[in-house]
Amino acid sequence: MRCLALALAEGEFGSCTMKLNAASTMLPITFPGFANLHPYVPLDQAQGYAKLIKKLEDRLVAITGFDACCMMPNAGAQGEYTGLACIQAYHRSRGDDQRDVCLIPSSAHGTNPASAAMLGMTLVGVRCDEHGNVDVQDLKSKAEQYKETLCCLMITYPSTHGVFEAEIRDICATIHECGGQVYLDGANLNAQTGLCRPGDFGADVCHINLHKTFAIPHGGGGPGMGPICAAKHLAAFFPSHVVVPGVGGSTPSGAVSAAPWGSAGILPISYAYIEMMGAAGLKKATQVAILAANYLAKRLSSQFRIYYADSQGHCAHEFILDLKPFKKSVMVEAEDVAKRLMDYGFHAPTLSFPVTGTLMIEPTESESKAELDRLVEALLMIREEIRDIENGKYDAFNNPLKNAPHTSKMLVGEWPYPYSRELAVFPTNYVRENKFWPTCGRIDNTYGDRNFCSCAPITM
Repeated sequence: MRCLALALAEGEFGSCTMKLNAASTMLPITFPGFANLHPYVPLDQAQGYAKLIKKLEDRLVAITGFDACCMMPNAGAQGEYTGLACIQAYHRSRGDDQRDVCLIPSSAHGTNPASAAMLGMTLVGVRCDEHGNVDVQDLKSKAEQYKETLCCLMITYPSTHGVFEAEIRDICATIHECGGQVYLDGANLNAQTGLCRPGDFGADVCHINLHKTFAIPHGGGGPGMGPICAAKHLAAFFPSHVVVPGVGGSTPSGAVSAAPWGSAGILPISYAYIEMMGAAGLKKATQVAILAANYLAKRLSSQFRIYYADSQGHCAHEFILDLKPFKKSVMVEAEDVAKRLMDYGFHAPTLSFPVTGTLMIEPTESESKAELDRLVEALLMIREEIRDIENGKYDAFNNPLKNAPHTSKMLVGEWPYPYSRELAVFPTNYVRENKFWPTCGRIDNTYGDRNFCSCAPITM
């Protein structure tokens, strides 16, 4: 296994916000005072840690426009669960135990339905329109239909479709009129920080992926932090801790993490990032992230369909590249493009999420224009390779995309392919000078997913 570092190639994983993390923000986690404390250490022995956590909470409250922050959730999905638990507890405190319906648009973040289901809520889907926005009429119809049992709406802003919901204030007002609460998924806060605040739209609670927006290196399941920020009426139900006193709201719910402040060992990273960036820097980062996404979308739009955009043709901080037409024309699938990008020195963007047959691209503010142009060059050249298949130059099942990625081992001996070795492994001058070799060739992803474990059966 080899690691393609973000210092070598951009990680344009849509919905993941993979930034190039500054070493200066990560240095503090090596300090013994932060690294070596037990989560249950007496509070009088962790006063510096407590001060850092309180200052970070204050910064997040200011950034989101809410009243309070809870640091206990360890991950984004855990933040979703915690926020929904606070909403559920709020309704029950008012005698509204029957409120169990959670409205979830099709543009919501992927973990939203699971979080609501874990709390026993009844899930009701809401349609989106052709531009990727929530279908407001469908939302209002569903909210009215379930008015007596409506618990909440889970909405992602900007949506996982890569667009800002133009009617976000009206959407929040509709839910409140029907007695529900609004949970705003903060997974895409990287497109809001410094420009707008979830609390100002009318949302009641949101979670924040510190590992995304606030620059903690992550991947492969962690590390993560998903604190929630909420309005006063929900902050009262923040979870408490059975070992460490002083954690939680005035009428707290049960703990959602073994540690009172989640993965506190990585909080110095986000704290340092926010303090060094400052308000102006955070705003600039958001602006550049949105600009970078729109730059890529504009340059690629002549050869690829951009799946969703607003009424002015713009996206938010990410966009979806539609590759389904190529499957219809020459049997080239999104996976083939993803594999071919490896030959160009890129890890593929998010594949077939939230729409099958697509790539979702999120460049973040970290990448230079030269790196953005390199990705554009790669995708446009791949489009020409697809055109060669369309024109009959290559067979639909024996071409640079279907055989990708090409490894160094494939170069040795007989070359059975109808294109040159050079085209296969050195498609651009940049790759010729900076080649990152894939370690294995094409595999059957579906078979691997279904047969990952080869463990011997358990005997009783």
